[in-house]
Amino acid sequence: MAKSDHYYALILAGGRGTRFWPLSRKRSAKQVLSFSGERTLIQQTVDRLLPVLGPERIWIITNDFLRDTIIRQLPEVPKAQIIAEPAQRNTAAAIALVAQLLQQRDPDAVMGVFPADHIIEKPARYLRLVRPAFDAARKGRICVLGIQPRWAETGYGYIEFPFGVTSGGTEPLKVQRFTEKPNLETAKAFVAAGTYYWNAGMFFWRASVFMDEMRQHMPATAETLAKLPAFESRTFKKKLADHFPACENVSVDVGIIEKSDNVYGIACDEFGWNDVGSWNAVYELLARGVHTNVLRSADVLTVGSEGCYVDVPKKLVALVGVRDLVVVETDDALLIVDRHRAQNVSDIVKALERAKREELL
Repeated sequence: MAKSDHYYALILAGGRGTRFWPLSRKRSAKQVLSFSGERTLIQQTVDRLLPVLGPERIWIITNDFLRDTIIRQLPEVPKAQIIAEPAQRNTAAAIALVAQLLQQRDPDAVMGVFPADHIIEKPARYLRLVRPAFDAARKGRICVLGIQPRWAETGYGYIEFPFGVTSGGTEPLKVQRFTEKPNLETAKAFVAAGTYYWNAGMFFWRASVFMDEMRQHMPATAETLAKLPAFESRTFKKKLADHFPACENVSVDVGIIEKSDNVYGIACDEFGWNDVGSWNAVYELLARGVHTNVLRSADVLTVGSEGCYVDVPKKLVALVGVRDLVVVETDDALLIVDRHRAQNVSDIVKALERAKREELL
């Protein structure tokens, strides 16, 4: 597939990455950090898409805290197309905003929606699946990418495909249903069935098709966004600040995808997808052995210690007789957590918020 003048990417980059405290803060959230290689997660996201569409066709939704950093990290993307939400209203409103803007500019616009903070280790294989998803969207379908589950995960939503589905096919199949974050017993049954795939939050549709779905399933938000002037208008930013907070606070999965009868999916085979959801996920991404220590610090001594992740840049770290720890230091904070409880780091952020410790957020 050659690059199409009507294909666009929207990168969702408004999250805070609270599970990566103390490194991830409001002004330096997960998506603008680097966990593998020199390029940050959002830079890697753009890099992966360049064989399909040029940087002038990339749009980014973020927040006021991160917009300047993203502009610096992505000078190739037009600055006007890096938009800060006036208020957090989840993914449905953010996507609808850009879909409306694209439809105004290009009635034939086809959008791909991509998270800013995932890692994909096999980008060429990944693009072999992205291209048919764009093509399906061009023909009027809503298309999603399903990740073949590697274990019974309870933290992801699942996509059910028809019986007999095989991984790696590029023909979109009618999605039977979506299931949000199941319990462990259900997740095990899904994996055993072989027809359930993880929902990676990557979607494709014509902008016009998506706005039709918005008017059907989320009419209040569609009506709110319809009040905005043209993107080029001098009053656009002010009107956006006035109206956007009135949009419904709903994810695109719940608000649109799960209600539509026009959803197809591509059952992907392995392309090295990792949503990098916690410090433990980073450890597993970088570890090269069962009991390996991952040491991202210049000066570390270990004695009888294994399975640890250490990122302490300015001092010697000595580990003695410990295992499966995460140790991360910044200038103003030190985190020490059991690696298998790394999901709970976000609880520290909630505690800091309750204590109004803004300097640490």
